[in-house]
Amino acid sequence: METCAFQIRPRFPLLSASTSDIPIRKTTKPLKVSAQRNSENGYSSIAADKVPRRVILQLVGVNVIFGNVCAVLSAPLQEMKEPDVLRTLKLASGVRIQDIVEGQGKEAREGDTVEFNYVCRRSNGYFVHSTVDQFSGESSPVILRLDDEQIIRGLKEVLIGMKSGGKRRALIPPSVGYVSETLQPIPEEFGPRRSLLSHSKEPLVFEVQLLKVV
Repeated sequence: METCAFQIRPRFPLLSASTSDIPIRKTTKPLKVSAQRNSENGYSSIAADKVPRRVILQLVGVNVIFGNVCAVLSAPLQEMKEPDVLRTLKLASGVRIQDIVEGQGKEAREGDTVEFNYVCRRSNGYFVHSTVDQFSGESSPVILRLDDEQIIRGLKEVLIGMKSGGKRRALIPPSVGYVSETLQPIPEEFGPRRSLLSHSKEPLVFEVQLLKVV
């Protein structure tokens, strides 16, 4: 029986599943493999030295870790549930309104003073500003008069006709949005104020909750 021996040296380091139990060695031990030719049938067979049990456990641990990661990445993402829309309106100014919650209180009319919370986003969904803190849940409602001197025209049109406790979502085009930096609502903080005004030339999405008509 003819025997020829050669060595295979792994090019990758052996990873340990637990660094506290199994130390990682920077040096790799050569794996001796022998190829033998059987004189009876002419076929070749390969024989290798006994692989340490520790090496097998290390490789199995790595495969388990990568298998779990792949399973997580391949899992379907949970879809965000959109609120039910009661009705959709399109005004002559280009404002598009969706009624989310029908209020039960007093109805707001032009010239009334109203108190409300809002969340402002860009049309692609990116957050701009909100009167409700996203972490603590605390709110700083806005109190404004529904006229063309204090509030942006598009938001005034959204609030008119709402009842206390009602919620609406609206897409407001820039032509009836922040055409002037004196119009409200604008946050007092420099960062949020700058962020809001930097997007004043594009459509903005407002989610509004009317708290009460003063």
